[in-house]
Amino acid sequence: MYRFLLSRQWVILTLVGLVLIPVMIKLGFWQFHRHEHRVARNDFVARSLAADPVPVTELSAPGKDVSDDVWRRVTASGTFDTKGEVVVRLRTDADGKSGYMVLSPLVLADGRAVLVNRGWIPSTGDLTKFPEVPAPPSGKVTVTGRLRADETDSSGIKDTRGLPPRQVMRINSERQAQFLHRPVLGGYIELTDPDPGTKGPEPVAAPDHDSIGPHMAYAVQWWLFAAFVPVGWIILVRRERRDRAAGTASPAPVAQPDVARTAATPE
Repeated sequence: MYRFLLSRQWVILTLVGLVLIPVMIKLGFWQFHRHEHRVARNDFVARSLAADPVPVTELSAPGKDVSDDVWRRVTASGTFDTKGEVVVRLRTDADGKSGYMVLSPLVLADGRAVLVNRGWIPSTGDLTKFPEVPAPPSGKVTVTGRLRADETDSSGIKDTRGLPPRQVMRINSERQAQFLHRPVLGGYIELTDPDPGTKGPEPVAAPDHDSIGPHMAYAVQWWLFAAFVPVGWIILVRRERRDRAAGTASPAPVAQPDVARTAATPE
């Protein structure tokens, strides 16, 4: 009755189904782990943003990787070095418009510096010239912002060489330390509380830590697909069995007229 399952076509179909089931289950768990990672990341960002600000020198030092403390609110006091100010090319604002990030070194009391991303300014059109940048506050100031890690190769940002003076592609403390000829704390501060009353660059928006994305829905879809494979296989087998049974059934005999009797019957 089920000998057709040994045919080449059905063997291949069955093997494909057996391969698809674990693959789809694995893809579902991959999406589920991405969902868990996104939830954990949102919780981490929320806790960091809600924590009280601490001096940046408690979390960073020259050459230190601050990845474990990103998004923490920090403060720093010092004087802005306008001569060491650079702009970061090809950055966009909240509306997707292209421009620059203004990166200003803040010199601390001990002579070290920390990079401060003061925010975004629009592009002037001529990328070969240093754009007109709003001046930072003069004298000693205290800034508050979010601690961010240095941008490296893993950031996906191409580090183009031969750029015009005082223009960079990445925000990197070690690279800027060579330019400033002074020790620079690892990472940088993303300014969140600019000086009131001063017209400066547009502050960088806070990170999104509420959206969890569609990963959980994708995981459920992959698992449903995996469950449908054996169900679909059974449906196809039963249909094939029914079609074969109907095709091999003997047709009912058709009655034939009695030719001899018809011929003997007078008209």
